[in-house]
Amino acid sequence: MAKAIKKREAFTLHEPEAACVQLVGDFSEWAKNPINLKKQKDGVWKATVSLPSGTHQYRFLVDGQWRDDPNCPTRVPNPFGEMNCIREVGS
Repeated sequence: MAKAIKKREAFTLHEPEAACVQLVGDFSEWAKNPINLKKQKDGVWKATVSLPSGTHQYRFLVDGQWRDDPNCPTRVPNPFGEMNCIREVGS
């Protein structure tokens, strides 16, 4: 069986006042294994994650509050009455 090829995907969020920004999604078992973003000098938080090809749902946690990715045009409803962001990773 061939090993799935993963691609490095950058996630960013401009939250200069935040103390903590985390990336959560189907690839991190949501809040079970959040990925910490690193704050840049310009107030943008960033993380690069290796993801297999396919469609991935995600959101950000900013100081414990759920946030959408304002740069993501594609979203789907989630079971909590809000929207999950979609990241398509090509093969």
